[in-house]
Amino acid sequence: MKLFITILQLLCGLAIIFAVLVQSGKSAGLSGAIGGVADSFLAKNKAKTLDAKLARATKWIGAAFLILTLILLILG
Repeated sequence: MKLFITILQLLCGLAIIFAVLVQSGKSAGLSGAIGGVADSFLAKNKAKTLDAKLARATKWIGAAFLILTLILLILG
């Protein structure tokens, strides 16, 4: 059981690394952080873009990684 969860955690870790590396940057360096970005939060069709799907996948995979880590902590 512990080996299976460890393998799942390893796969989640690799998936989250891949999802983060494939995403594009949110702003153009420090100037984007100071001046803000031009995108609107309620932009039309924002949820359908590849970056939005990758961001949502990153959140879910990160949550699964956290849960698997807690399970391994309890089992250990």
